[in-house]
Amino acid sequence: MGWNPRLTILDPDFIKDVLTKFTNFQKVKGIPLVRLLGSGLIAHEEDEWVKHRIINPAFHVEKLKNMVPAFHLSCSEMLGKWEKLVSSRGACELDVWPHLQALTSDVISRTAFGSIMLESNIKEVEKHQNKSHGMTINEVIDECKLFYFAAQETTSSLLVWTMILLSRHQKWQARAREEDLSVYGDNDIDIDGLNHLKVVNMIFYEVLRLYPLAVGTARMVNKDIKMGGFSIPSGIQIELPIMLIHYDEQFWGIYAKKFNPDRFSEGIPKATKNQVTYFPFGWGPRLRIGQNFALLEAKIALAMILKKFCFEFSPSHVHAPNLILTLQP
Repeated sequence: MGWNPRLTILDPDFIKDVLTKFTNFQKVKGIPLVRLLGSGLIAHEEDEWVKHRIINPAFHVEKLKNMVPAFHLSCSEMLGKWEKLVSSRGACELDVWPHLQALTSDVISRTAFGSIMLESNIKEVEKHQNKSHGMTINEVIDECKLFYFAAQETTSSLLVWTMILLSRHQKWQARAREEDLSVYGDNDIDIDGLNHLKVVNMIFYEVLRLYPLAVGTARMVNKDIKMGGFSIPSGIQIELPIMLIHYDEQFWGIYAKKFNPDRFSEGIPKATKNQVTYFPFGWGPRLRIGQNFALLEAKIALAMILKKFCFEFSPSHVHAPNLILTLQP
C-alpha cells in the first residue's frame, strides 16, 4: 500500500485472530476514510476505543423500537413521491439510488441520534462520577459525523443492491412480497412483525455477501509476531479482502458467485460452518455497533416498498459497481 508492505490473509483462523486480538492488530492510521470522519470510534484503539464504545446503548433494541415511527414516516414520504410518478402511466423508469440516499439521510436526522449518544455519555459519567470516563462534546460531534456517514451509506447501499438483485431475480422478489403480505396484510409495518420476515433476512445476508459495503479492511501489526509458523515484523499491514472471501468457492461452493439466499436459510453460523468467512459488518469485539440500526431501517423500507410496488431492471441500466470509499452501483 504505497511503500508499506501488505500481507493478504484468506485463512479463516488467521482472520479470526486479526479481528479479535486487536492489541496486536490495530487500525491503519491515515487512510482517507478515517481522515474524513475525524476521530470517531472507527479510528480509536485500546482505552480510547473502550471510552467511545459507551455509545453502544444508543443502538440497543429498546432504543431502536422508538425510532420505528421515524423510519416509517421517512419511507412513506419517499413512496408517496414514487406513487405520483407511477400513477399517470402505471409504471415509470426511476433511478432509485438518490432517493434511497435521501431516505437514509432523512431517517438519521429524524431519529435525533446526537441526543441518543449524549444520554449514553451522561450516564457513563454519572456512573463513575468522573468526566474522564465520558466523551467531550467535540468527541460526541465526531461520533455523530461518523454515524451520519456510516448509517446513511450502509443502509442506502444495502437497499439499492437489494433492489438490483431482486429486479434480476423475480422469484425471490415474489417470495419476499408474499412473506411481507402474509405477516402484515393491510396493516402498517411494526417492529414485532419484522422478526417474522425470514426470507427478507436471508436476502439481506446474501446481498451483503455479494455486495459488502467495504470490499476489504486492513490492520497494522504494531510489534513482531508469529502467525501460523510465519514471522511477521512490526509495521506490516494485514489485509482482509472481504469481497474475495465472500466469493471464495472453497467456503461457499462452486456457485459462490450466484445469488442464492437459501444458503442462509439456517442462519449465518450454519452457512459459514462457524468459520470467519462472512463479515460485512466486521466480526467479534469490532462488530459495527450500527449494524442493528442499518438492518432495521432496511427491513422497514423494503417491506414498505414490496407492499406497494413491483420493480424490474431498466434496459438502460449498466451494471458497473464502483468503489468510492464504499461499493456503489
